[in-house]
Amino acid sequence: MMFRWISAVFALGLSFPLSGAGKPNVVFILADDLGFRELGCYGQTKIKTPRIDRLAAEGMRFTRAYSGNAVCAPSRCVLMTGKHPGFAEVRTNRGGFEPEGQFPISSGEVTIAELLDSEGYVSGAFGKWGLGNIWSEGNPHRQGFDRFFGYNCQSHAHSYYPETLWDNEEKFVLKNDPPVPGHGGLEKGADPGDAASYEIFKGQDYASDHINDEALAFIRENKDRPFFLYYPSLIPHVALHVPDEHLEPYLEEKWNDPPFTREGGYGYTPHFTPRAAYAAMITRLDTYVGKVLDLIEELGLTENTIVVFTSDNGTTHLGEEVDYEFFASVGELRGLKGDLYEGGIRVPQIVKWPGRVEAGSVSHFVTGFEDWLPTLLELIDAESEVPDEVSGISIAPTLLGEDQGEREFLYREFTGYGGQQAVWLGHQWKGIRRDLLKKGNKNPLEIQLFNLETDPSESTNVAAENPGVLATIEGLMKSERVPSAEFKIPVLDALAE
Repeated sequence: MMFRWISAVFALGLSFPLSGAGKPNVVFILADDLGFRELGCYGQTKIKTPRIDRLAAEGMRFTRAYSGNAVCAPSRCVLMTGKHPGFAEVRTNRGGFEPEGQFPISSGEVTIAELLDSEGYVSGAFGKWGLGNIWSEGNPHRQGFDRFFGYNCQSHAHSYYPETLWDNEEKFVLKNDPPVPGHGGLEKGADPGDAASYEIFKGQDYASDHINDEALAFIRENKDRPFFLYYPSLIPHVALHVPDEHLEPYLEEKWNDPPFTREGGYGYTPHFTPRAAYAAMITRLDTYVGKVLDLIEELGLTENTIVVFTSDNGTTHLGEEVDYEFFASVGELRGLKGDLYEGGIRVPQIVKWPGRVEAGSVSHFVTGFEDWLPTLLELIDAESEVPDEVSGISIAPTLLGEDQGEREFLYREFTGYGGQQAVWLGHQWKGIRRDLLKKGNKNPLEIQLFNLETDPSESTNVAAENPGVLATIEGLMKSERVPSAEFKIPVLDALAE
């Protein structure tokens, strides 16, 4: 195919006229497990995020943006393919592939990168992939990306001090001797009250620094042609690994910060000051974002670059490691990572494009990850290339200051955490089913109904008072899904027979 030939030309460093000349660059930064209220521009008071806050001041901040799903892999699948979870290939995390990797998306899937590739873009992914190992059809190189650097496997990404990363299909060796595991306990006999006991969880070579360096190098190398930089950062996903240079300023806060010891063997690696560590990780992510924005400015690309910042799902539910109550990580919202309640899936989302997206603007439009594929194609004047199978809608009108009306509905399903299904109807209503896979659930098809305009905390089920709304949501829960042979929800699959 022609775009594959163009990719080969890019790889050789040759220069030819491009069909994409003059099109805007796209920088898409994806945080990992960052909660709705964990940025200053979303109300956070303890964690410092000056560069992302500035990004919001220079662009549009969304209050009703939803990730693709409630955990990593299925959320990224929705983002890459533009298909909501009722049609998406990946509907929960599933590892166990040898020698590493998650359930792969197939060669038949068409990704954002492939579509941008055909429009003359060079595409690079830097960070955590999670949609198929190097030997599978899900390899990012087989899904439209010309360059990949980082972690292929989500489990491998549990450590920020690993032995190796992937540099395309080659191993990139880090100077961690020994590497720090993502899961591990204090040494036998170690004093949990002594900070020195936790030194074994500090490595020498921080993987995220290399990922940021490679992302910056990609921008420099491709500054004269349209590029798509996909930057799925690891941060702030646990383990709590962060260099001392970012940790130390938070130690001065004198928070009551008891150690996370991993007593009982559950969780990631211990940390002597977990609150300070978590805050420091998010601030380090903020620093990386600042470096990307500074380089774009230095190269004179700011006016012609669309920057998106968001998160793949809400804050982790591992409260002993990440004190989401102390940080008010999801604010007034109910639920955390793994939930289709708002706290698990409503995420921060910021978009900057000078001269096109109004600086300091706020949008309450309901939008999801499936919308980015059609949106980006419309913004680069290639909306006719959106595949028919895409279930997202373009939010280009909203970004460009036009009235887009109200979204009809948003659909989610998740086969993890007991099995869940949710529909947002317009701006007001949300129906949710839970425990669809739980044995002994006597009424698995029961729908809880919430009025998000008056009850954003989803505290009062108003299903009985609104039978018409409930019936509409129930119909969408049936019509907006195709049963998956790999990710079954039998009680829902039976409705399609």
